[in-house]
Amino acid sequence: MFGEMKVFSGGSHPQLAADIAAHIGMPLGKIKITRFSNENIKVKVEENVREADVFVIQTSCSPVSDYLLELLILIDALKFASAARITAVLPYFPYARSDKKDEARISITARLVADLLETAGADRVLAMTLHAPQILGFFRKPADQLFATPILAEYFKRTDLGNSVVVATDAGAAKFAGHFAKRLKTPMAIIDKRRFDDSEQAQSVALIGDVDGKDAIIYDDEIATGGSIKEAANILRKFGARTIRVGVTHPVFSGPAVDRLREAELDELVVTDSIPIPKAKAQALPTLVVLSTAGMLGDAILRIHGGRSISEMMD
Repeated sequence: MFGEMKVFSGGSHPQLAADIAAHIGMPLGKIKITRFSNENIKVKVEENVREADVFVIQTSCSPVSDYLLELLILIDALKFASAARITAVLPYFPYARSDKKDEARISITARLVADLLETAGADRVLAMTLHAPQILGFFRKPADQLFATPILAEYFKRTDLGNSVVVATDAGAAKFAGHFAKRLKTPMAIIDKRRFDDSEQAQSVALIGDVDGKDAIIYDDEIATGGSIKEAANILRKFGARTIRVGVTHPVFSGPAVDRLREAELDELVVTDSIPIPKAKAQALPTLVVLSTAGMLGDAILRIHGGRSISEMMD
């Protein structure tokens, strides 16, 4: 067993960190983060962490690289302050999309991030809904993955699902959507998406499954620029869907995402708070619903501290 549990937060998502600490029933640890005029970052731990079991909460959001470096510096500071164990709690994993070598002479940056966390002093990692399962294999230290599927499923179960069908935006999202459909006990459909040129924009050309007259629930792990959701909504209407709702874990909402999501005319857009959503973006999306992950992350932290199973939470 490790010593006293302490929870610290980086600057990326203070509200989620505060909610997690409240769920656990303890205050956040005291740190001071200074950004100098030369853009260097200084992190000072302002309380004793000697022999403590420390959890550091930092999600990936803009500016992504700044917050990643801040996390590494904070972990390093805690390690040199003699923390017994440091767990990096990453609701949204940095550079999660760079998970494979699909072009010549590129970095598998998600693996590099895993190496950096270990080098900085992280003893284990807790992440949520990774973009690709192989990311867990990049770690030589213990790493756990939570899925927000139960949180989203419980929300959708509050409505009548008798006429619903879960939809995957493409074949790659089918596994995520399949688990979700199983929890909701609904049928599933898959959009056939094809790439006809070297542009980044794929086109939805067909649908596998029946959505005619049904209430479609698009499920995916994240929304980046919103292109896939907009395309999916268009093809679902073409095939006769009655309503279109979306359930997604990570609301990245980058680039033209807000405009595209408005143009998609969704009946409901349900996301989690794994990433903070700027107020202006939230206000521009009238059908947006944000669900809290604080309880799930807090329970996982308590289980890790107590030496209990994380996988039991996902059963």
